[in-house]
Amino acid sequence: MDTLTVFGFASISVMLIAYIFETRSTIWHFIFATACVSSSVYRWFAGTIPFGIVEII
Repeated sequence: MDTLTVFGFASISVMLIAYIFETRSTIWHFIFATACVSSSVYRWFAGTIPFGIVEII
């Protein structure tokens, strides 16, 4: 796997974990939002710009 794929996998994994724990603490909302931004950055670099736009919204 290349670096971009590992970055995307980590972004989506953190997003999923933060989504699961969102109801426990407000810090997980911040972590989820940060993971969404990093996932959008990944999608921009991967060349799937429409998905990156939807992800950032």
